[in-house]
Amino acid sequence: MSESPPTTPVCYRHPSRETYVRCTRCERPICPDCMREASVGHQCPECVAEGRRTQRPARTVFGGGAAGRHGYVTKTLLGLNVLLMLLSILSDRGGDSAVGGTGFGGLLGGPTPLTEWGSVVGLFPLPFPADHGVAAGEYYRLITAMFLHYGLLHLAMNMWALWVLGRSLEATLGPLRFLGLYLVAGLGGNVAAYLFSLPNQMTAGASTAIFGLFAALFVIMRKLGRDTSAVIPILVINLVFTFTVSNISVAGHLGGLALGAVMALVLAYAPRARRTLFQFGGGAVIVVALLGLTLLRTATLVVL
Repeated sequence: MSESPPTTPVCYRHPSRETYVRCTRCERPICPDCMREASVGHQCPECVAEGRRTQRPARTVFGGGAAGRHGYVTKTLLGLNVLLMLLSILSDRGGDSAVGGTGFGGLLGGPTPLTEWGSVVGLFPLPFPADHGVAAGEYYRLITAMFLHYGLLHLAMNMWALWVLGRSLEATLGPLRFLGLYLVAGLGGNVAAYLFSLPNQMTAGASTAIFGLFAALFVIMRKLGRDTSAVIPILVINLVFTFTVSNISVAGHLGGLALGAVMALVLAYAPRARRTLFQFGGGAVIVVALLGLTLLRTATLVVL
């Protein structure tokens, strides 16, 4: 009895194609169109997809997503600030929204209808039918103020700092944790401005969040055991500007600095076993505390 000749293997996905290559994972024959490079040999498309489903995504040392290295949040924040600056210029009726006005020897731009609408102000009778301000129920100002600026110089200084600090922190923390840090610091600085500034004093700018990023960078670098000697002089210079230049919110800068440091401590020193829960819970506690302080300040202004 004669033996039948051996059958040439064919690709399991393309039966008309002969092949002698097999998937290193499931050992099924695969043709060149179905080959996917693996650490050893080649795998079929199904095994590659299964590996992606079962493989844990890469995380940063603080539990964030590896997508932070692309800086998507930093770039989005930059774009949002620039867009609102353009809208602020377009809304201006006084002509000094871009350059000229107050601060830095008149180099900062003046207020515009958009900054009047979105800046932090306790209780100020703007030229409208009723009083306006946070104490009048416009709590959105505590958020919108961190995205508005008085002129192009004001915007340029803050965006340069955001570009330098944001990319590094976002890559280290991950996009969501970095965004949480930015918003908590900005909110903290604006709440501090609301608490300690005159009721009719308007405050706006991303510097509340930027000061928080400075503090966070120091905390994160210390946690990672890196040299922080380059951060301290820059922070000191910014603090000197805060206390010596007119029309700068001291309370806002210091509030952002303090809340950025606190939020960074929560992110950096969360226990590894329940890190995400601790980080989210710590951030929530900070926000609730800030809201409580805001309501107390509102009650005081309303009584007055």
